[in-house]
Amino acid sequence: MSKPEEDKPARRVPRKSSPRLSMAAVMRAALEQLEMLLGRVPESVSGLRRTDEGWEADLEVVEVERVPDTASILASYRVTLDGEGELLGYERTRRYTRDQLDRRT
Repeated sequence: MSKPEEDKPARRVPRKSSPRLSMAAVMRAALEQLEMLLGRVPESVSGLRRTDEGWEADLEVVEVERVPDTASILASYRVTLDGEGELLGYERTRRYTRDQLDRRT
């Protein structure tokens, strides 16, 4: 007598492995998704690194435009993406004027 269907162990369906994203593709994904959330175009990517879960990117966004341009207020955002470039989260990590330099003592 054979086992009923519900008693049989579940067969694992192999997960399709997605092609590994290039750094350029991850940067584009981070820029596009943050722009959709903030409604502002990120000005630059100041950092990008692979993590165990996917990627982290640091992006710079103009939050308040002023004249002269050096008085504009920018913000750094840390964006977390999974291995396929989908946004998992973001946070603002810093605000500064464009003419402000990082000073490390």
